[in-house]
Amino acid sequence: MFNMLRMDLRRLFKSRSFYIILSVTAVLLILVTIMAQSLSDPETLDAMEEQGAEVDESDRMMSEYIQNMSQLDFIHESLGGGFLLVMTGIGMTLFVNGDFSSGFIKNICRINPRRRDYVLSKVALAGIYSGIITVLSALLMLLFPVLIHMYPAQDSISQIWRYILWMWLPHWAFALMALALVLLTRSTTLGIILSLVAGSGLTVAFVGMLGRLLCWPPLEQFFLYSMVKGVYVPQSGITQGWVVLACAAAWAAVYGVGSLLFMEKRDI
Repeated sequence: MFNMLRMDLRRLFKSRSFYIILSVTAVLLILVTIMAQSLSDPETLDAMEEQGAEVDESDRMMSEYIQNMSQLDFIHESLGGGFLLVMTGIGMTLFVNGDFSSGFIKNICRINPRRRDYVLSKVALAGIYSGIITVLSALLMLLFPVLIHMYPAQDSISQIWRYILWMWLPHWAFALMALALVLLTRSTTLGIILSLVAGSGLTVAFVGMLGRLLCWPPLEQFFLYSMVKGVYVPQSGITQGWVVLACAAAWAAVYGVGSLLFMEKRDI
């Protein structure tokens, strides 16, 4: 398993798709930050109004809200909407599918026929992959605003690292969903589609609507998208860690067991 993980890490850091995912993530977050900086400047709103743009009270309130944000507020507004779930799921899908399209998995399983070790190495890789994206994105949201003279109120380093930890766990579980889908379908199609659908919150919205129609309990609150969105709430601070841990562990177990079954039952 550890030899496979070392090979995966070498291949990951040489993978073009990995750096494309990081670059796209960084560019989009930078654009979000620039937009937030523009909206937070009252002079920008005044200039827009003078040029004929419609600026109403809600725009003024949004500007004031951005000005009063703390660092955690700003990070969570940028990362807590499921954007990183989408990028993590797509990135993991592309990387794992490369094992099948390149024939790498046939060589590995010929040398070491224990498919369980292959799956376990990919589970560990999913944690590293999601961790890199989560940590780098959070650091970018801390550092880039300073470069454009945007200074959210500071939070303690311990609070920020605790936030990153609770954000990382559901993203790890979400990456395992991508792993299971690739091992099931041997293609990127379903993994990318479900990463977009689930990561953007459409699954949660559908389950919530269906639950209300059928009088089910609010099951959507235990989905990974809900966990990410609810990790940090400005009024109550960081949510209880055991809730995030329990939900992330449950989904990781489901996807991990599914990956093992899909790998064992299908020919390579």
